[in-house]
Amino acid sequence: MLYLQNPKTSAIVKELVAEGNVAELQKYFGSRMEFGTAGLRAAMGAGISHMNDLTIIQTTQGFCRYLEKNFSDLKKRGVVIGFDARAHLSSGGSSKRFARLAANTFISQGVPVYLFSDITPTPFVPYTVTHLKLCAGIMVTASHNPKQDNGYKVYWENGAQIISPHDKGISQAIEENKEPWPQAWDDKQIDSSVLLHDPYATINKEYFKDIQKQCFHRKINKETNLKFVHTSVHGVGHKFVQLAFQAFDLRPPFAVPEQKDPDPEFPTVKYPNPEEGKGVLTLSFALAEKDGAKIILANDPDADRLAVAEKQESGEWKVFSGNELGALLGWWIFTCWKNQNRDACAIKDVYMLSSTVSSKILRAIALKEGFHFEETLTGFKWMGNRAKQLMDQGKAVLFAFEEAIGYMCCPAVLDKDGVSAAVITAEMASFLATRNLSLSQQLKAVYDEYGLHITKASYFICHDPKVIQQLFDNLRNYDGKDTYPKSCGRFKVSGIRDLTTGYDSSQPDQKAILPISKSSQMITFTFANGGVATMRTSGTEPKIKYYSELCAPPGNSDVEQLKKELDELVNALEKHFFQPEKNNLQRKTEFLLLLN
Repeated sequence: MLYLQNPKTSAIVKELVAEGNVAELQKYFGSRMEFGTAGLRAAMGAGISHMNDLTIIQTTQGFCRYLEKNFSDLKKRGVVIGFDARAHLSSGGSSKRFARLAANTFISQGVPVYLFSDITPTPFVPYTVTHLKLCAGIMVTASHNPKQDNGYKVYWENGAQIISPHDKGISQAIEENKEPWPQAWDDKQIDSSVLLHDPYATINKEYFKDIQKQCFHRKINKETNLKFVHTSVHGVGHKFVQLAFQAFDLRPPFAVPEQKDPDPEFPTVKYPNPEEGKGVLTLSFALAEKDGAKIILANDPDADRLAVAEKQESGEWKVFSGNELGALLGWWIFTCWKNQNRDACAIKDVYMLSSTVSSKILRAIALKEGFHFEETLTGFKWMGNRAKQLMDQGKAVLFAFEEAIGYMCCPAVLDKDGVSAAVITAEMASFLATRNLSLSQQLKAVYDEYGLHITKASYFICHDPKVIQQLFDNLRNYDGKDTYPKSCGRFKVSGIRDLTTGYDSSQPDQKAILPISKSSQMITFTFANGGVATMRTSGTEPKIKYYSELCAPPGNSDVEQLKKELDELVNALEKHFFQPEKNNLQRKTEFLLLLN
């Protein structure tokens, strides 16, 4: 019974045993959740394949032992732990409960813990790691996943998410520390411990002080008549975005009343992910129409992502893609930097980053303006770590983004941050309004100046790992063994980069420069018409994603022709490379219809 001390998960297991339900028991206990660079992400429930009290204790015991090996001063510096508002009644699991159990594990070993006393946005954890010079951070959240899920996200002492080999080291340490330590379940004992600290008040004060370094138009902010609507989609963001607006001297945005308070049931949306577009923003549109607001800012439930919508002159609402908002924020942040830095030599130390599946618009801006642009692998773990390396060399990393509506606008947080991104977007919109420009009009101006970049991204749902493996194997053995496709429909393939195998046709030795990962699938095809398409698996969801882009030089304004060509390329990609009917893949549109 040492391993089954949560009465709810214990009851679930006992009932299955009594029923002799081997199939369900196999689901719960057949394989342990895999700890990777994204930490853990799974449904809450019983067994080692789910997030529950036991798996949190085991994971934290392993993480604690791994940190002890790596930091001789762990018991002096300590760790930070934050949590969102997720909860799962049937298994008794919740983010707060898991955070307290994790804190208890560290405190039992004499390690100081900075445990937030209330829900907090994910970016506050990496901020706390660097601000307080701690050894590590843990955020208990499943971000925008379905309501039954939870997660355990880990940051290293540099304030960035962990990358290999830390994931493997932690995973091994978890395997070696599976038996719960004495008093592992008794989280009440931490409340009287001198090792427990609450960083909530300090970090709230310091974070909002730090992001004000990105506020450049306070007078305009005070005077603007522009109105904003904000939704936190039943997550943690409401209070923090209100405070961010206050810090920038902007009038607070109208909050969607039905969605502003945390609710683990996410009752007004089928899927709490603003990346899915208009379906999640229905209530925001209604409030904006009622109050005369032109711009909607939407955070995901842990407030590390941001979606933006703007009312057009036609009365329609435009939801900006992650790439479009990345283009606008990149332009804005560089413009603000340029206005503050008149020394022409300073630009040689300026950098911007984006992930390899994101739009190449920052590269185009960098080429024309003279700063550095770097591409990283997908995910902020790569951008955060690279940004820290550059900053340690005295470089200024102004901005990083990924197309999945993630933006790093402030160097104090080495991860995506939906709170700072929301208020910086609001200041940008307020400034543009003084020039009688909308966000949409400015986006067109950016493309006119730096070249049109048209992107299209989507995904297929596939729950069978064998089918996914076979799909990618087929692409690697398309016209016989070890041959990639030479064309996709009428589109000729001019280059291939496979970051699963390490093959890159554009390199003299045919070896990829970016790091490879054999545990995930990712192939990028370059086409003779200038198009680029990447197919990859998701690390946290049963999705095969694709990202496509056509770039035109400045002056090519035939948007419709480019869109038509990209649509044709995407259709060919789906038909010839994904083969959805043959592989029984569920299209994104079908998946969302099911949700609705």
